[in-house]
Amino acid sequence: MDSSLRAWRDTLEDLGVMGFVREPLVQTMAQPPDAAATQPSVAPPARQPASRPVPRSIAPVPTTYVPPSDPSGCPPPESVAAAASLAELHRAIQGCLACPLGPGRLKFVFGEGDPHARLMFVGEGPGRDEDSQGRPFVGKAGELLDKMIGAIGLTRGQTYIANVVKCRPPDNRTPTADEARACLGYLHRQIELIQPAVIVTLGATPLRELVGVSEGITRVRGQWRRVKVGGREIPVMPTFHPAYVLRQYTQDVRRAVWQDLKAAKDWIDRPAGS
Repeated sequence: MDSSLRAWRDTLEDLGVMGFVREPLVQTMAQPPDAAATQPSVAPPARQPASRPVPRSIAPVPTTYVPPSDPSGCPPPESVAAAASLAELHRAIQGCLACPLGPGRLKFVFGEGDPHARLMFVGEGPGRDEDSQGRPFVGKAGELLDKMIGAIGLTRGQTYIANVVKCRPPDNRTPTADEARACLGYLHRQIELIQPAVIVTLGATPLRELVGVSEGITRVRGQWRRVKVGGREIPVMPTFHPAYVLRQYTQDVRRAVWQDLKAAKDWIDRPAGS
Protein backbone atom coordinates (compact mmCIF):
# COMPACT_ATOMS: atom_id res chain seq x y z
CA MET A 1 0.00 0.00 0.00
CA ASP A 2 1.51 3.36 -0.98
CA SER A 3 1.94 6.17 1.52
CA SER A 4 -1.01 8.23 0.32
CA LEU A 5 -3.45 5.37 0.72
CA ARG A 6 -1.99 4.41 4.08
CA ALA A 7 -2.39 8.00 5.31
CA TRP A 8 -6.00 8.06 4.08
CA ARG A 9 -6.74 4.82 5.91
CA ASP A 10 -5.16 6.07 9.12
CA THR A 11 -7.22 9.23 8.94
CA LEU A 12 -10.44 7.22 8.55
CA GLU A 13 -9.54 5.01 11.47
CA ASP A 14 -8.90 8.11 13.62
CA LEU A 15 -12.34 9.40 12.67
CA GLY A 16 -13.95 6.03 13.57
CA VAL A 17 -15.51 5.56 10.13
CA MET A 18 -13.29 2.85 8.79
CA GLY A 19 -16.16 0.35 9.08
CA PHE A 20 -18.15 2.31 6.51
CA VAL A 21 -15.58 1.68 3.81
CA ARG A 22 -16.19 -1.57 1.88
CA GLU A 23 -13.25 -3.88 2.06
CA PRO A 24 -13.46 -4.80 -1.63
CA LEU A 25 -13.16 -1.12 -2.52
CA VAL A 26 -9.95 -0.82 -0.51
CA GLN A 27 -8.64 -3.99 -2.12
CA THR A 28 -9.46 -2.71 -5.58
CA MET A 29 -7.71 0.55 -4.87
CA ALA A 30 -4.76 -1.44 -3.53
CA GLN A 31 -4.39 -3.54 -6.68
CA PRO A 32 -1.49 -2.68 -8.95
CA PRO A 33 -2.44 -0.90 -12.15
CA ASP A 34 -1.91 -4.05 -14.23
CA ALA A 35 -3.86 -6.37 -11.90
CA ALA A 36 -6.84 -6.50 -14.20
CA ALA A 37 -4.63 -7.80 -16.93
CA THR A 38 -3.58 -10.75 -14.77
CA GLN A 39 -7.18 -11.89 -14.02
CA PRO A 40 -8.46 -14.83 -16.07
CA SER A 41 -10.76 -13.75 -18.81
CA VAL A 42 -14.37 -14.82 -18.45
CA ALA A 43 -16.35 -15.36 -21.61
CA PRO A 44 -19.62 -13.48 -21.76
CA PRO A 45 -22.67 -15.67 -21.29
CA ALA A 46 -23.94 -17.23 -24.46
CA ARG A 47 -26.88 -15.44 -25.93
CA GLN A 48 -30.03 -17.38 -25.38
CA PRO A 49 -32.38 -17.70 -28.31
CA ALA A 50 -35.63 -15.90 -27.96
CA SER A 51 -38.15 -18.05 -26.17
CA ARG A 52 -40.98 -19.31 -28.24
CA PRO A 53 -44.49 -19.75 -26.88
CA VAL A 54 -45.18 -23.30 -25.80
CA PRO A 55 -48.05 -24.68 -27.84
CA ARG A 56 -51.12 -25.69 -25.87
CA SER A 57 -51.63 -29.39 -25.60
CA ILE A 58 -54.41 -30.63 -27.79
CA ALA A 59 -56.65 -33.33 -26.35
CA PRO A 60 -56.80 -36.40 -28.55
CA VAL A 61 -59.95 -36.66 -30.57
CA PRO A 62 -61.94 -39.65 -29.30
CA THR A 63 -62.10 -42.42 -31.83
CA THR A 64 -65.61 -43.33 -32.88
CA TYR A 65 -66.27 -47.04 -32.69
CA VAL A 66 -67.01 -48.53 -36.07
CA PRO A 67 -68.86 -51.85 -35.83
CA PRO A 68 -68.07 -54.62 -38.28
CA SER A 69 -70.28 -55.03 -41.33
CA ASP A 70 -70.40 -58.83 -41.44
CA PRO A 71 -73.61 -60.53 -40.25
CA SER A 72 -71.78 -62.32 -37.44
CA GLY A 73 -70.28 -59.20 -35.91
CA CYS A 74 -73.35 -57.07 -36.57
CA PRO A 75 -76.42 -59.34 -36.83
CA PRO A 76 -79.04 -57.80 -39.13
CA PRO A 77 -82.55 -57.28 -37.73
CA GLU A 78 -83.87 -59.79 -40.27
CA SER A 79 -81.85 -62.64 -38.78
CA VAL A 80 -82.91 -61.64 -35.27
CA ALA A 81 -86.59 -61.62 -36.26
CA ALA A 82 -86.21 -64.95 -38.09
CA ALA A 83 -84.97 -66.79 -34.99
CA ALA A 84 -87.76 -69.21 -34.08
CA SER A 85 -86.36 -70.21 -30.69
CA LEU A 86 -84.07 -68.88 -27.99
CA ALA A 87 -81.38 -71.33 -29.12
CA GLU A 88 -81.56 -70.00 -32.69
CA LEU A 89 -81.49 -66.42 -31.45
CA HIS A 90 -78.45 -67.18 -29.29
CA ARG A 91 -76.59 -68.63 -32.27
CA ALA A 92 -77.50 -65.62 -34.41
CA ILE A 93 -76.25 -62.95 -32.01
CA GLN A 94 -73.52 -64.55 -29.87
CA GLY A 95 -70.75 -63.04 -32.04
CA CYS A 96 -72.20 -59.54 -31.86
CA LEU A 97 -69.75 -56.64 -31.91
CA ALA A 98 -72.30 -53.97 -32.75
CA CYS A 99 -71.26 -51.66 -29.90
CA PRO A 100 -67.97 -50.94 -28.06
CA LEU A 101 -68.82 -53.40 -25.28
CA GLY A 102 -68.43 -56.40 -27.57
CA PRO A 103 -64.66 -56.34 -28.13
CA GLY A 104 -64.00 -56.04 -24.38
CA ARG A 105 -66.10 -58.94 -23.16
CA LEU A 106 -64.94 -62.34 -22.03
CA LYS A 107 -68.25 -64.07 -22.67
CA PHE A 108 -71.54 -63.14 -24.27
CA VAL A 109 -74.23 -63.32 -21.55
CA PHE A 110 -77.40 -64.24 -23.41
CA GLY A 111 -79.73 -65.16 -20.54
CA GLU A 112 -81.08 -68.35 -19.07
CA GLY A 113 -84.12 -70.03 -17.61
CA ASP A 114 -87.41 -71.54 -18.67
CA PRO A 115 -88.00 -70.65 -22.35
CA HIS A 116 -91.72 -70.47 -21.58
CA ALA A 117 -91.48 -68.76 -18.19
CA ARG A 118 -94.46 -66.74 -17.03
CA LEU A 119 -92.20 -64.51 -14.92
CA MET A 120 -89.19 -62.81 -16.51
CA PHE A 121 -86.51 -60.73 -14.78
CA VAL A 122 -84.59 -58.07 -16.70
CA GLY A 123 -81.47 -56.51 -15.22
CA GLU A 124 -78.94 -53.96 -16.44
CA GLY A 125 -75.91 -55.89 -17.68
CA PRO A 126 -73.32 -58.52 -16.76
CA GLY A 127 -70.81 -57.93 -13.99
CA ARG A 128 -67.40 -59.51 -13.47
CA ASP A 129 -68.67 -62.94 -12.44
CA GLU A 130 -71.27 -62.99 -15.20
CA ASP A 131 -68.69 -61.99 -17.81
CA SER A 132 -66.43 -64.79 -16.60
CA GLN A 133 -69.11 -67.50 -16.55
CA GLY A 134 -71.37 -66.34 -19.38
CA ARG A 135 -74.47 -66.52 -17.16
CA PRO A 136 -76.66 -63.72 -15.77
CA PHE A 137 -76.80 -62.95 -12.05
CA VAL A 138 -74.28 -65.44 -10.65
CA GLY A 139 -72.35 -63.13 -8.29
CA LYS A 140 -73.44 -61.86 -4.88
CA ALA A 141 -76.40 -60.04 -6.43
CA GLY A 142 -77.37 -63.27 -8.20
CA GLU A 143 -77.30 -65.22 -4.96
CA LEU A 144 -79.67 -62.69 -3.43
CA LEU A 145 -81.92 -62.80 -6.50
CA ASP A 146 -82.18 -66.58 -6.13
CA LYS A 147 -83.29 -66.07 -2.52
CA MET A 148 -85.79 -63.43 -3.60
CA ILE A 149 -87.25 -65.82 -6.17
CA GLY A 150 -87.38 -68.60 -3.60
CA ALA A 151 -89.24 -66.35 -1.18
CA ILE A 152 -92.22 -66.21 -3.57
CA GLY A 153 -92.31 -69.97 -4.00
CA LEU A 154 -90.43 -70.29 -7.30
CA THR A 155 -87.01 -71.52 -8.37
CA ARG A 156 -84.58 -69.78 -10.65
CA GLY A 157 -85.22 -72.41 -13.32
CA GLN A 158 -88.93 -71.57 -13.35
CA THR A 159 -88.23 -68.00 -14.41
CA TYR A 160 -86.19 -66.41 -17.18
CA ILE A 161 -83.38 -63.97 -16.41
CA ALA A 162 -81.81 -61.60 -18.94
CA ASN A 163 -80.19 -58.18 -19.14
CA VAL A 164 -80.56 -55.09 -21.28
CA VAL A 165 -76.98 -55.49 -22.58
CA LYS A 166 -75.30 -58.83 -23.11
CA CYS A 167 -71.69 -57.72 -22.57
CA ARG A 168 -70.08 -56.30 -19.45
CA PRO A 169 -69.60 -52.52 -19.39
CA PRO A 170 -66.10 -51.49 -18.21
CA ASP A 171 -65.86 -51.20 -14.42
CA ASN A 172 -69.54 -52.26 -14.23
CA ARG A 173 -70.64 -48.77 -15.23
CA THR A 174 -74.16 -48.06 -16.47
CA PRO A 175 -74.56 -48.85 -20.18
CA THR A 176 -74.82 -45.80 -22.40
CA ALA A 177 -77.98 -45.14 -24.38
CA ASP A 178 -76.23 -46.20 -27.61
CA GLU A 179 -75.01 -49.44 -26.06
CA ALA A 180 -78.47 -50.25 -24.74
CA ARG A 181 -80.04 -49.40 -28.10
CA ALA A 182 -77.66 -51.75 -29.91
CA CYS A 183 -78.80 -54.65 -27.70
CA LEU A 184 -82.46 -53.81 -27.18
CA GLY A 185 -83.64 -55.64 -30.29
CA TYR A 186 -82.18 -58.86 -28.90
CA LEU A 187 -84.07 -58.41 -25.63
CA HIS A 188 -87.29 -57.67 -27.51
CA ARG A 189 -86.94 -60.89 -29.48
CA GLN A 190 -86.28 -62.83 -26.28
CA ILE A 191 -89.49 -61.44 -24.81
CA GLU A 192 -91.42 -62.25 -27.99
CA LEU A 193 -90.23 -65.88 -27.88
CA ILE A 194 -90.74 -66.38 -24.13
CA GLN A 195 -94.07 -64.51 -23.93
CA PRO A 196 -93.93 -63.94 -20.16
CA ALA A 197 -97.07 -62.96 -18.29
CA VAL A 198 -95.13 -60.45 -16.14
CA ILE A 199 -91.73 -58.77 -16.39
CA VAL A 200 -89.90 -57.59 -13.26
CA THR A 201 -87.32 -54.91 -14.03
CA LEU A 202 -84.37 -54.78 -11.64
CA GLY A 203 -83.12 -51.24 -11.15
CA ALA A 204 -83.41 -48.03 -13.12
CA THR A 205 -81.68 -49.05 -16.37
CA PRO A 206 -84.13 -51.71 -17.65
CA LEU A 207 -87.02 -49.53 -16.54
CA ARG A 208 -85.63 -46.68 -18.61
CA GLU A 209 -84.41 -48.58 -21.66
CA LEU A 210 -87.12 -51.23 -21.94
CA VAL A 211 -90.19 -49.43 -20.61
CA GLY A 212 -89.23 -45.83 -21.35
CA VAL A 213 -89.67 -44.59 -17.77
CA SER A 214 -86.82 -42.30 -16.68
CA GLU A 215 -88.08 -41.46 -13.19
CA GLY A 216 -85.99 -42.60 -10.26
CA ILE A 217 -86.52 -46.21 -9.23
CA THR A 218 -87.24 -45.19 -5.63
CA ARG A 219 -90.25 -43.21 -6.88
CA VAL A 220 -91.54 -45.81 -9.34
CA ARG A 221 -90.88 -49.17 -7.71
CA GLY A 222 -94.00 -51.10 -6.82
CA GLN A 223 -96.12 -49.25 -9.41
CA TRP A 224 -97.34 -51.29 -12.35
CA ARG A 225 -96.21 -50.24 -15.81
CA ARG A 226 -96.70 -51.80 -19.25
CA VAL A 227 -94.47 -52.44 -22.24
CA LYS A 228 -95.59 -53.34 -25.73
CA VAL A 229 -93.40 -55.94 -27.42
CA GLY A 230 -94.34 -57.93 -30.50
CA GLY A 231 -97.91 -56.69 -30.46
CA ARG A 232 -98.44 -57.74 -26.82
CA GLU A 233 -98.81 -55.46 -23.82
CA ILE A 234 -97.02 -56.97 -20.86
CA PRO A 235 -97.39 -55.81 -17.24
CA VAL A 236 -94.10 -54.63 -15.73
CA MET A 237 -93.30 -54.48 -12.03
CA PRO A 238 -90.28 -52.23 -11.28
CA THR A 239 -88.24 -53.05 -8.20
CA PHE A 240 -84.77 -52.48 -6.79
CA HIS A 241 -81.73 -54.22 -8.25
CA PRO A 242 -80.34 -56.90 -5.90
CA ALA A 243 -77.01 -55.05 -5.82
CA TYR A 244 -78.83 -52.05 -4.38
CA VAL A 245 -80.50 -54.26 -1.79
CA LEU A 246 -77.07 -55.55 -0.75
CA ARG A 247 -75.82 -51.98 -0.31
CA GLN A 248 -78.96 -50.83 1.50
CA TYR A 249 -79.79 -53.98 3.42
CA THR A 250 -82.45 -52.44 5.59
CA GLN A 251 -85.77 -53.88 6.66
CA ASP A 252 -87.64 -51.24 4.63
CA VAL A 253 -85.78 -52.04 1.41
CA ARG A 254 -86.19 -55.79 1.83
CA ARG A 255 -89.89 -55.38 2.62
CA ALA A 256 -90.36 -53.22 -0.48
CA VAL A 257 -88.76 -55.84 -2.75
CA TRP A 258 -90.83 -58.59 -1.15
CA GLN A 259 -94.02 -56.63 -1.80
CA ASP A 260 -93.04 -56.03 -5.44
CA LEU A 261 -92.22 -59.68 -6.13
CA LYS A 262 -95.32 -60.87 -4.27
CA ALA A 263 -97.44 -58.61 -6.49
CA ALA A 264 -95.79 -60.09 -9.60
CA LYS A 265 -96.37 -63.63 -8.33
CA ASP A 266 -100.01 -62.87 -7.54
CA TRP A 267 -100.45 -61.61 -11.10
CA ILE A 268 -99.13 -64.76 -12.76
CA ASP A 269 -101.24 -66.87 -10.39
CA ARG A 270 -104.45 -65.18 -11.48
CA PRO A 271 -106.91 -67.48 -13.26
CA ALA A 272 -106.80 -67.16 -17.04
CA GLY A 273 -109.14 -64.48 -18.35
CA SER A 274 -109.48 -62.68 -15.01
